[in-house]
Amino acid sequence: MTRTSKSEVLRAHCAAIAEEEAALREGGGKAGHERQRKMGRLSVRERLRHLLDKDSPFFEIELWAAYKMYEQWGKIPAAGVVAGIGNVQGVPCMIVANDATVKAGAFFPATTKKVIRAQRIAFECALPLVYLVDSAGVFLPMQDEIFPDEDDFGRIFRNNSVISAAGVAQFAAIMGNCVAGGAYLPVLCDKILMTKGSGLYLAGPSLVKAAIGQIVDAEELGGAKMHSEISGTVDFFEKDDPSCLKRLRSLVALLPEANSSGAHGVPALPKTSKPAKNPDSVYDLISFDGKTYDVRDLLATVVDENSLDEYKADYGKTLVTAYARINGRPAGIVANQRVQVRTKKEGIQMGGVIYSDSADKAARFIMDCNQTNLPIIFFQDVSGFMVGRDAEESGIIRSGAKLVNAVSNSVVPKITVIVGGSFGAGNYAMCGKAYDPRFIVAWPNARYAVMGAAQASDTVFSILAKAQERGDKKASPEELEELRAKVKQSYEEQTDIRYGAARGWVDAIIQPHETRDVLIRLLDYVSRPMPKTHFHTGVIQT
Repeated sequence: MTRTSKSEVLRAHCAAIAEEEAALREGGGKAGHERQRKMGRLSVRERLRHLLDKDSPFFEIELWAAYKMYEQWGKIPAAGVVAGIGNVQGVPCMIVANDATVKAGAFFPATTKKVIRAQRIAFECALPLVYLVDSAGVFLPMQDEIFPDEDDFGRIFRNNSVISAAGVAQFAAIMGNCVAGGAYLPVLCDKILMTKGSGLYLAGPSLVKAAIGQIVDAEELGGAKMHSEISGTVDFFEKDDPSCLKRLRSLVALLPEANSSGAHGVPALPKTSKPAKNPDSVYDLISFDGKTYDVRDLLATVVDENSLDEYKADYGKTLVTAYARINGRPAGIVANQRVQVRTKKEGIQMGGVIYSDSADKAARFIMDCNQTNLPIIFFQDVSGFMVGRDAEESGIIRSGAKLVNAVSNSVVPKITVIVGGSFGAGNYAMCGKAYDPRFIVAWPNARYAVMGAAQASDTVFSILAKAQERGDKKASPEELEELRAKVKQSYEEQTDIRYGAARGWVDAIIQPHETRDVLIRLLDYVSRPMPKTHFHTGVIQT
């Protein structure tokens, strides 16, 4: 296959991913949207259009959440909640908005984890949070997977409290149902808005009747008028969705940074710089067959022209470490080198593999970035650490542990971009999800697993084959070959980045040519300082 045809295959795959994402954004489809209209309510993305500044880019996280995960219950697009960062009155905010067209906005396990991820990003980047609440609460048939654990439903409300104590603003607009434990979310926010016809109660009319025998209608029990006039729970009573969203915009406009020149008074950097190479040229570098490429060519499509200062360029060559600027903002870069390299000490080293010298160099570089308070961007296309006698004698375990330790204890913001493979301990060393990247994104061609499909399927096959051989019935060669193909197919499905994105292993799948634009925004978000002062009171009697 020629280079041009390989490029076209990758472009076609990226376009297919984009088409699937467009379908996911439609939510619960025509019937769900019709139901919203009949109730006089906007759909979730119509609400976003009213809330966000015109032409404001919206960085959506975990659009693929729940993808093909709960098929026994039907399709659950985006886990029934939209989450992402966009500008409201010039202020970047994290928006968490239930999609009532998907199972009435009910919470599945992936929904909960998605909301918790959004809260974590908002907390770490000091982003005001805006919740657009329209949810039937926990999806009861799966309550045992949603309700009880430390990263389940209750964690959301714990996070509300911690975020509030940190001085990060939170706004909640109840624009539909808000029932049971979910009712705590808006009440733990700074300001609460509620539209006419919405409901806020710990137990709905049916449950109240069953529990205590009381007969009461929904409006009397927990309607907007009751909460604004009697309980005093709601701060702003709004007649409909548009007026509610307009009010939200005016409240966000009162935040101090809405009147400053940038995040917390930090001037925004003008977008005047450009990369050395056209971002579209990345399609000529990357392919599905894992062809080699010089990662410096990839970086040239992302970082500002003439801004790359490579650190220890002639040592530990299978990792490229460098200082650079992206739209004028400085950052450290750690990237897997995919071409074969030659070193004075070790000789030939394979691309995409981390050797002892590479690990030592990267660990030292990460320490230096922390010393000078530089955010670090990891570009992952890694097969793993080198193995074998020579590698063990070189101290690969010790060097690998040093790199993992440096990544684990790094306190500067980290952003991870998976541009190819992300396998085994290489995922860890290059700041995989377990190592607290503020954001982790991937290209459509990315692969995510403990090892490559060929090695894994051979290993799993040999285990299963031996188990069959030990049984009473010996497997025929045809049966063994069928087993091998089945194992490989299953493993390849799991390495597809959509499988990982469905489970929240990455925040977003991004188009390769948009990497620079995405990183410009993410660097702006991670560069926001946390509030230094907090408002606290002691015990208050009411």
